[in-house]
Amino acid sequence: MSATGLYLEGLAAAAALGLLTWGLSLKLRNVSIVDSLWSLMFLLQAWIYATGAGTAAAHGTRTGLVLVLVTLWALRLSGYITWRNWGHGEDRRYQAIRARNEPGFAFKSLYLVFLLQAVLAWIIALPLFGAMRPAAEAAGPGPIGALDIAGAALWLLGFLFEAGGDWQLSRFKAQSANQGKVMDRGFWRLTRHPNYFGEFCTWWGFYLIALSAGAWWSLPGPLLISVLLMRVSGVTLLEQDIGERRPEYAEYIRRTNAFFPGPPRR
Repeated sequence: MSATGLYLEGLAAAAALGLLTWGLSLKLRNVSIVDSLWSLMFLLQAWIYATGAGTAAAHGTRTGLVLVLVTLWALRLSGYITWRNWGHGEDRRYQAIRARNEPGFAFKSLYLVFLLQAVLAWIIALPLFGAMRPAAEAAGPGPIGALDIAGAALWLLGFLFEAGGDWQLSRFKAQSANQGKVMDRGFWRLTRHPNYFGEFCTWWGFYLIALSAGAWWSLPGPLLISVLLMRVSGVTLLEQDIGERRPEYAEYIRRTNAFFPGPPRR
């Protein structure tokens, strides 16, 4: 299969997964389940790229590294979000989208939510494709090098922030004494969004691995997720009205970095 055909197969697979989940959302009347689907779209694409690219000894190590990292990240994130959202109904963000797009949101959600997520995941996953694409070419991508190690280290930093931040927040919310309070401990003392910063590091880590394989052109992937996290669906959307709902959050904003970790301001 050509490289272009393989890449398009990744899009088709992500879209098919989105279509199936959309069907389930109609039955549940809850499009929030797309959040659990998000990371699984990357996992599916990664395995398609690895399988389609082959497994020659010259590229097997890098391919194996990418598959291990994306599998750990995807399953952890999907499992956590599913556990967190279980029994809580549709998230208020999606309720707002639903209200803005009635009547007919049941059908509109197919392309406004599920297929849109598939296309975004397809673009963001460029480094996964880039890290494994040379396997299908005559010229091998070369052995594991310093960029691969740096990428794996950056991925690990991101995984620790993302998983650690989620774990710390879930423990904080589980204590009744903290109801209505702002979480400002652990990773949350350094950044207001350790999970978003973690995902940022994860994808730039994958890009370094892809760069080691010669796929410099996969840069749009990490750039897109960076813009989404910092300017669109991440920090900006989450904090759009949080000050109105939780007045004490204003003080937290004053002393704590929004995205990149740093010491609290006095």
